[in-house]
Amino acid sequence: MFWKKTLDPESPLEVEEVIECLHARWGASYDMRLLIRDGFLYLQVMWAFLEQQSFPFDEITYKLRIAGVVEVVNRFGQAALVRQWLSSVDQKPRLGKALTLRMKVDQCLLEEFSL
Repeated sequence: MFWKKTLDPESPLEVEEVIECLHARWGASYDMRLLIRDGFLYLQVMWAFLEQQSFPFDEITYKLRIAGVVEVVNRFGQAALVRQWLSSVDQKPRLGKALTLRMKVDQCLLEEFSL
């Protein structure tokens, strides 16, 4: 596991923790986004990354985007699943192909939430 600060796998994710994991796994600060579709929450690690010259966001905006993703993941109680997936997914994001984690979440929470 890539996270040095987090001893309890059930603890909430933190922005720096996620960014550190992305760097440790793939050497870049990949963008992330969430989608809700067909009763599932999908976490996507996109192919664009902060270190690219063409990346449309500065570091502060990037961290705010990741913070939004982390907040939702934590609110849905999926921190442990995301930690495990990020530390073990076999693939790497590549141009035109995001990595996607499908998460089953409480339907009532899903209906109250909009992305």
